[in-house]
Amino acid sequence: MRLFDPTLFTEATITLFVIMDPPGTIPVFLSLVGRKSRASRIRAARQGVLVSLAVITLFAVAGEAILAYLGIGIPALQGAGGLLLLLIALDLLTGKGNAEPEAVENVNVALVPLGTPLLAGPGAIAATIVYVRQAHGQFGSYVALAAAILVVHLVLFVFLRYSGAVIRVIRESGILLMAKIAGLLLAAIAVQLVANSVRGFVSGG
Repeated sequence: MRLFDPTLFTEATITLFVIMDPPGTIPVFLSLVGRKSRASRIRAARQGVLVSLAVITLFAVAGEAILAYLGIGIPALQGAGGLLLLLIALDLLTGKGNAEPEAVENVNVALVPLGTPLLAGPGAIAATIVYVRQAHGQFGSYVALAAAILVVHLVLFVFLRYSGAVIRVIRESGILLMAKIAGLLLAAIAVQLVANSVRGFVSGG
């Protein structure tokens, strides 16, 4: 019995890294917490990554059972994630999110959209479920998948933790511009998720 599957570890790490896109999360992260103190940014980064890790771990352990019990398919998950991201994108583009109380905004940053569905989104959840299926009950494969999930989230935290260096370069005006760009990108991601959801339903997914 193999205690570790390096092939699965490599594939899962690369796949989750590409899907969760640590560098690409920086603009959205800064657009939401760029004006806050360094301690608040670090706390939001830690909470967001922990939320993402918890969600991904939950679906790795019981994802198929949860979806089967609720009668939910991956297309439905993609559609819901897309609509949620679209709401966040509209807030960023219109600037309405900046009027929220600080406590509420902090919770929203950690849970939505940072923790989920931006990091632990439909793509990452679906990829995790696929790799769990590939493990075929082998202990070494499960260990490799768990290690891949942990490594990717560690990288995510490093990127968000040190995003403050970007703030020193772009300043307040740059943060405002980044918020608009992030909103536009999130809207595009949301539309793509909804389109994928529709295709999934049409093909019987």
